[in-house]
Amino acid sequence: MNWDQIEGKWTEMKGKARSSWGELTDDELDQIGGKKDQLVGKLQQKYGLEREEAERRADDWADKQ
Repeated sequence: MNWDQIEGKWTEMKGKARSSWGELTDDELDQIGGKKDQLVGKLQQKYGLEREEAERRADDWADKQ
């Protein structure tokens, strides 16, 4: 699934994101709103990842959806 589709279906996708990244709160998931750059930033912040690694994980997650 591409990021435009994920953004359009974010309400449905939040649960899947929550199960993949349990440290993200519901409020943070609401703020992300399905935007890749927002998700990458939160992954960097919460998990201490480098930007490239956070982007890779976000893309891997999106590909599995």
